[in-house]
Amino acid sequence: MTGSSSNGTCKAAVKLSRHSRSKSTNNYCSSSSGAESASSGSTANNAGRSSGEEEEKDGGVLFYVNRTGFPIECPIWERMWTHVTKIHPDGKEMVDRIRNAAYLPKPPVPLVPNFKPSMSVPDWLQAIQNYMKLLQYNHTGTQFFEIRKTRPLSGLMETAREMTRESLPIKCLEAVILGIYLTNGLTSVERFPISFKTQFSGNYFHHVVLGVYCNGRYGTVGMSRRADLMDKPLAFRTLSELVFEFEDSYRRYLHTVKKVKIGLYVPHDPHVFQPIEWKHLVLNSSKVGREDMRKDLEKHARDMRMKVGQMKISLLSKIKKQRKKETVGYSIEITTLWPAYIHLYNVGEPCSKVSLLCSTSSSMASLNHLFAKLNQLCRLQLFGGVK
Repeated sequence: MTGSSSNGTCKAAVKLSRHSRSKSTNNYCSSSSGAESASSGSTANNAGRSSGEEEEKDGGVLFYVNRTGFPIECPIWERMWTHVTKIHPDGKEMVDRIRNAAYLPKPPVPLVPNFKPSMSVPDWLQAIQNYMKLLQYNHTGTQFFEIRKTRPLSGLMETAREMTRESLPIKCLEAVILGIYLTNGLTSVERFPISFKTQFSGNYFHHVVLGVYCNGRYGTVGMSRRADLMDKPLAFRTLSELVFEFEDSYRRYLHTVKKVKIGLYVPHDPHVFQPIEWKHLVLNSSKVGREDMRKDLEKHARDMRMKVGQMKISLLSKIKKQRKKETVGYSIEITTLWPAYIHLYNVGEPCSKVSLLCSTSSSMASLNHLFAKLNQLCRLQLFGGVK
């Protein structure tokens, strides 16, 4: 990460940001909910801060959310450098060395993965996960992309496109949106959010991953500072097995899972205006036994699969009704055109006259197909006077 300490550069950044993609005018940014963060029960740390400088905790470290879009404004740059100065072992010495350097190499920009027909679903999910790992987890103290959970899916997909353009480090909530964006073309894969609330040393931590379901198997994609708290292979037979695997992973870090939230399947149409359903099922792990939790998770999984099945049946029903209407219209068209066609066919008139006669009424079926059917009926001698 680089940034200029000169006032001129800061002013230029602020001036350019007026024409950036973000519509927000706030220089200081508050955090969005749902990111992998921790919040202490005490509010003393936030005392004396204005509402525009609200902070959340990410593993005990305060972080902000960039609401002003790109290019990043000067106050946000300065705030990030201050954060790095506090948490990096070399502190201010490292910051001064970077900011005063005459030349800094350009960081590598990972390529967005391209799906190939020869790729299997697990291979594609692994390619997406590898892309996220190349973007890296965001340790800057500022979340670069604002994710509002109530925002329509179409708007969140625009944010995901911006992530691929900027190629900046991301947190877990951003990874969920990016995962949805990169799997929209895989209609055989169902996607849904899985959120966790855990407790460790008096602090509450929040984390979210993107659950995936395909061919009777569950898995996840996502981002975390812990390798076993993000992606899981598409190998779990039930949703409860997947959730319990995350619980076991948290237990290795001495975290106690307090709540698990499961959302609904996310539509594959990136243009829909409905928001993502983040917490259709909420389970209090500290009050519900594992067996009861398993039953609730499997019931939720069945309900989601049934809902998808009903949607497919409804779609097939609409297609059948449309085809039936076309068939009825086609039959009426043949009945209407038949007398004139028989007359012209018997007297040996050229086919061009028949085409002229039919051109104004044949709108649902191809004329060539229509004439082929009419000729077939003539040759079968369904009507008299056929040659």
